[in-house]
Amino acid sequence: MSTRNAADNPAADLDSAHRLVALPTLETPTLTKAELAELLFERLGLNKRESKDMVEAFFDLIHATLVSGDDVKMSGFGNFNIRRKAPRPGRNPRTGEAIPIKARNVVTFHASHKLKGIVQGDIPLEEEFE
Repeated sequence: MSTRNAADNPAADLDSAHRLVALPTLETPTLTKAELAELLFERLGLNKRESKDMVEAFFDLIHATLVSGDDVKMSGFGNFNIRRKAPRPGRNPRTGEAIPIKARNVVTFHASHKLKGIVQGDIPLEEEFE
């Protein structure tokens, strides 16, 4: 039996620290529409009503585009795609009874290479967005 500790193996220590960081927390920060409007107000000098209206118009446009069946491509951010899922057999987990699942459309998001690089820390984050 070995008496080595984490100080003897820095790689093991990094692995355990990485696992701690990857655990979900109860207080996950969320960016809300209100916070986006506040950022527009602070950074661009729009009044609060204009900021709120701009954020709402932005999301309304994305919503309407996806509902119409078109994809949304945002350069440097990612793509929202509509995907058709075929009908398939399912199962009620409580009773085990077979239940048909209807065909449906789902929205998928694929992050751009730039966004992935920023999230991974490979690309430095620009401090100010103009």
